[in-house]
Formats: sequence, structure tokens, C-alpha cells
Amino acid sequence: MRIGGLLLGAAVLLGGCGAARDLKPAPGEQLPVAPRGATATPTAGQLTQPTTQQRPERSDDLIYRSEQRRTDGFDLPPSE
Repeated sequence: MRIGGLLLGAAVLLGGCGAARDLKPAPGEQLPVAPRGATATPTAGQLTQPTTQQRPERSDDLIYRSEQRRTDGFDLPPSE
């Protein structure tokens, strides 16, 4: 049973080691048409880059120096 788990784990790890190649459309297929207003059709690399909506920047308010935190009106003790 233990060897089976090890083999399964090795298969999962090796399955993620695929070769990274340039993406190309399937044979007989084309890239999507250019978006409205665009001057050129985006390449496969441009289409696979996540936008800021898909991967937003970190927007946490980090505290760089010691300062009092604002009071939070929703930070209430649990009701009994």
C-alpha cells in the first residue's frame, strides 16, 4: 500500500514536468479575431498574459511605521 502511494505521488509530480513550448492554434484553427478598435490581432503570448482584472495588484494598506489603527465599526464581540 505504501509503495502504491509513492508511485502515485511520483506520477503526479512527473505529470507536472511537461515541456514548455510556444502556444500555437490547433491545426486548421486560427487565433481569435482582433478586438474592436485594435489595430492588429493579438498573438498567442499576448492572449495568455493575465490582465490586471484577472490578477489584481496587491491593494493592502501596509503599515510602514507605528500608527494607530482606525476604529472598525464592524469589529463587534460575538453575541451570546
